[in-house]
Amino acid sequence: MTDNANSHPIDSGPSILRVATYNIHKGVQGVGPARRLEIHNLGHAVEQLDADIVCLQEVRKMNRKEAAYFERWPQVPQAEYLAPLGYEAVYRTNAYTRHGEHGNALLTRWPVVGHQHEDMSDHRFEQRGLLHVEVEVQQRRVHTIVVHLGLIPGSRLRQVAQLRRFIEREVPPGAPLVVAGDFNDWGGQIKRMLASFGLHEYDGQPSVPTYPSRLPLAQLDHVYVRGLTPLGLHVPKGRIWWRMSDHLPLIAEFRL
Repeated sequence: MTDNANSHPIDSGPSILRVATYNIHKGVQGVGPARRLEIHNLGHAVEQLDADIVCLQEVRKMNRKEAAYFERWPQVPQAEYLAPLGYEAVYRTNAYTRHGEHGNALLTRWPVVGHQHEDMSDHRFEQRGLLHVEVEVQQRRVHTIVVHLGLIPGSRLRQVAQLRRFIEREVPPGAPLVVAGDFNDWGGQIKRMLASFGLHEYDGQPSVPTYPSRLPLAQLDHVYVRGLTPLGLHVPKGRIWWRMSDHLPLIAEFRL
């Protein structure tokens, strides 16, 4: 599998940080008897992203029903299974269901200094959370927050307000900060809210659609930063990508 992009990725160097975000749809595509297990393909895909930090949403820690249905269901949690050789995996649960639990994960080739989780559920029908991981990149502490915001517009506004309070409380003002994930935002309101407290995305090109993966119409996935210089943004191209999840991965590059 090759990583062809809408624009040519910038050559990696000692001062370039490459961040990817990907909603993996719990490693399964389709519904009912026709559903198929994609977690093995996703393992190869994550490695192909060649990112320093990979932010994942809809990651299963375990699911008894699917483990019984699929013969090749991994014996370890999905975050651990997807981590390429040499990467550290951090996972925290957002949602508990009848058969298991799922949440956000972060994979990193740089050392993890610390991590924490905060519940962001706005109502009882959607269990949401943020994962905050502090990573040491070339003697610099980079704070990364993985989010998966709600489906209801009002919920997303309240969750962004909560995100702001969390950053003010937990992230030093001068520290490099990355906020990445599935924002479920079909408009520009969330982007304007994030800009109001210093978070910006690369804007040197039109939006990069990531959803739905088969025929992308909207960019629901984003990588916003503070204290880093955005250099580029792209999605991989190719049929294999839209088979693995209902979202495409998004890759962003920044100068430290």
